[in-house]
Amino acid sequence: MNLILFGPPAAGKGTQAKRLVEQRDMVQLSTGDMLRAARSSGSELGLRVAGIMDRGELVSDDIVIALIEEKLPSTEAAGGPYSTDSPGPSPRPRRSTPCWPGADGASIW
Repeated sequence: MNLILFGPPAAGKGTQAKRLVEQRDMVQLSTGDMLRAARSSGSELGLRVAGIMDRGELVSDDIVIALIEEKLPSTEAAGGPYSTDSPGPSPRPRRSTPCWPGADGASIW
């Protein structure tokens, strides 16, 4: 089972994700942690993220999805399943195409 936790800032997404890690042996993917790590990495992507965040803008879905896709192989190797505490909802239109394929081949929107 893979879960995505949605909610506004301070709604408890991270708290619930930690409980899933402890009680269900899930792996947590925190998009906020991934963005902060990318920013501090000094990589090309990290510099893009830093510029966007410094301007107070939302990081694009494409960048967040790239970060998740980069992390998924190590998560699956750690035995998954995983939960991600997404920073949503945000003032973005719903994507018209799937974000990435789920482990069973079904698309996750």
